Amino acid sequence: MDKQYILAEIKRTANENDGKPLGWAKFSEKTGILKTDWFGKYWARWGDAVIEAGHQPNVFTPAYDENYILEKLISLIRELDKFPVKGEIILKRSREKDFPSYSAITRVGKKSELIRKIIQYCSGNEGYDDILEICEPITASKQIEPKTSTQDISISGYVYLMKSGRNYKIGKSNAPGRREYELSIQLPEETNIIHEIATDDPIGIEAYWHNRFKDKRKRGEWFDLSSEDIRAFKRRKFM
Repeated sequence: MDKQYILAEIKRTANENDGKPLGWAKFSEKTGILKTDWFGKYWARWGDAVIEAGHQPNVFTPAYDENYILEKLISLIRELDKFPVKGEIILKRSREKDFPSYSAITRVGKKSELIRKIIQYCSGNEGYDDILEICEPITASKQIEPKTSTQDISISGYVYLMKSGRNYKIGKSNAPGRREYELSIQLPEETNIIHEIATDDPIGIEAYWHNRFKDKRKRGEWFDLSSEDIRAFKRRKFM
């Protein structure tokens, strides 16, 4: 195999690859030129051949900083309005080359560990309230595996938001409509179900929202909520 021919092929394939030289394995696949055609014959290292062809050899991408990975994952959570599953991470990587690979993300930790680190990261910085709204309920209800559809899980009840007068009640029930009727005949003002969250852990999810709005508790399960609080509750269809 002629040396000049190999150099010419390095240049040609690099030009076809946006000016970036191929690694020797990919080069061999594209051209049919084997490692034995050049190794120990013209060059001791593939990088030497690439340099002689007028290019800089490729360098390995350094390992991602953990905060960089968390920031990228946070951006995807914000984009999807939920914690991503494996396929969504892989798809994002295929579309954006600076997005960490699934293996790079899992080196930071499994899902439960990733969520813990994201909550810790967001709690120490401003501007991440929307991310905390998504991630905190997952740890509160001890969800480890992704839930993509209420049809795929066992629904054992609901946590509802009900309005009566100026106050809001957060409670749990296996039939929110029935609970609305029961309260309507007990309270002097009209009651309306604002939103209900399907869940396989009514006790845990009710406790999460009670704790979240503890500073706004009026009495029992009744709260004085803002429009922003209500929007936060209504964003969740399943927890």
